[in-house]
Amino acid sequence: MNRKKKIFTKLSQKAKKSNLKANPKNKPKYVSKAERAKLEAEGNQAENETQTEQPE
Repeated sequence: MNRKKKIFTKLSQKAKKSNLKANPKNKPKYVSKAERAKLEAEGNQAENETQTEQPE
């Protein structure tokens, strides 16, 4: 039984890996709410700096 199980698990792992390589995920990486707020604040700060540097 153990030999059968080992062979089966090896084959199923190999099949899973090949399936993952063949069908990559196109889903964007998750960004937390706090991280989004931080990025937005940095973007706003950079935008404000560029506006103050430009003579009007």
